[in-house]
Amino acid sequence: MTDDKFDAQEIRALLKERNAILLAHNYQRPEIQDIADLTGDSLDLSIKAAKTDADVIVFCGVRFMAETASIVSPDKTVLMPRRDAGCPMADMITPEALKARLAELGEMPVVTYVNSTASVKAHSTICCTSANAVAVVNSLAEDEILMTPDRNLCQYAASKSAKRIHCWDGYCPIHDQLSAEEVLNAKAAHPDALFMAHPECRPEVLALADAVLSTSGMLNFAKDSDNESFIVGTEEGLVYPLQKANPNKSFYRASESMVCEDMKRTTFGDVLRAITDMTCEVKVPEKVRKPAAKAVERMLQLSSLRSQLVE
Repeated sequence: MTDDKFDAQEIRALLKERNAILLAHNYQRPEIQDIADLTGDSLDLSIKAAKTDADVIVFCGVRFMAETASIVSPDKTVLMPRRDAGCPMADMITPEALKARLAELGEMPVVTYVNSTASVKAHSTICCTSANAVAVVNSLAEDEILMTPDRNLCQYAASKSAKRIHCWDGYCPIHDQLSAEEVLNAKAAHPDALFMAHPECRPEVLALADAVLSTSGMLNFAKDSDNESFIVGTEEGLVYPLQKANPNKSFYRASESMVCEDMKRTTFGDVLRAITDMTCEVKVPEKVRKPAAKAVERMLQLSSLRSQLVE
């Protein structure tokens, strides 16, 4: 028996002992995805975990994801196996900077992408995911809004709305670095493949896409499509669940450089230590959690968005 198999069995036994549920984001290492109770997008994972009777949530992802789990499950213990797994885009905005920007623009609704810290969510009007950003923006009565923190998602939403949308100048380094030239090269190498792009990519990349989709959207699109090959324009970790769910189809990375180091930090050893010692807890203080939860709940209350709980 390999060490990995031994660790996996030990992890599963400890999860049962602790009445814990293990969540893994779609970008996590394949072996982490394989031992998880649930895999998927961060908000969807948090909401599903909140509906379980688990006492402990072990979230294999990055910090804002564990914070979101704490926001929607305040009575559960949330563990994050790697404290140093962060999100550069989420760090590109602070509550103080947001307040300063609103002072310049004037008061207006703030639409904040769920890929953000709890403290920024707490100063936002409503949250959105990459799947429902357009619908959230268009649901607001106001004609002028500020959207944070991803400029590319903001520009995509603005292209689908008549509203005046001010974009925060943040971005995901992994998606933002994908160039149109790389996509064209991938298309030339795989002429029969459909190109699926995440809306965190640049506008010139999205212009080349056959479909602009969240990660869960890509999984659904590939499953439902009659096409047999796809170019994947998001973090390379998604290729694993895509291939696993569609063994007879082919998936090609749009770029070999689309690897998020933070998403790949978590190992079996990290998960095992976190559950064994019940360490690395992430707990959002109530003074932050309550207003942050309101921004998330406002999104969920939009009946047209209840089926779009993905980022």
